[in-house]
Amino acid sequence: MKQETDDIRQNRVPERDLDEMDRKLLGALCEDATVSYAELGEKVGLSAPAAHERVKRLRRSQAIRSTSVLIDPVAVNKPLLAFVHVDTRGWGKTPELMAISAYPEVEEIHSVAGDACMLLKVRARDTRALEGLLAKLYDTPGVMATRSYVVLSTYLERPVQPGSTTVWPMPSYMAQPIEHRRNVNAIAKAD
Repeated sequence: MKQETDDIRQNRVPERDLDEMDRKLLGALCEDATVSYAELGEKVGLSAPAAHERVKRLRRSQAIRSTSVLIDPVAVNKPLLAFVHVDTRGWGKTPELMAISAYPEVEEIHSVAGDACMLLKVRARDTRALEGLLAKLYDTPGVMATRSYVVLSTYLERPVQPGSTTVWPMPSYMAQPIEHRRNVNAIAKAD
């Protein structure tokens, strides 16, 4: 396994591919990570010892990095959710900018491509608290500008899901690729 060179988790290739049963286990654990191995096994069609063994393997391979609690933001007085785009001089990930992670309002920091260098996910008590965090950002060397997007309503928020979409349906209003039209025409001529 590659050793990390800094505190930021890097994308890595898994040591082994997850099979369908691993994905079922992960899906069940995403719903409720506190279930017993007997309940978990029953949900996915395994015995309790088999479920336990597979979960241990998933932890060893770091497919399961940790188990955590999802906290209701209102319960901890942080109902305001915002995404903050940060523009910097040069590359965004500097020690000074990464120091913003010391504030518990900052939930995520991402280096991004596009019209910003960094993207922050922030939960705060109110707009005044968000303004205080933005003031701290502007005091950070290299930060040139920010754009904040305050969330009005959240329709879906969830952790990483174990499943993957294998075939994306093409919307009917989109044109079909040239190769597809050629194949359709060739099939039509053969008939």
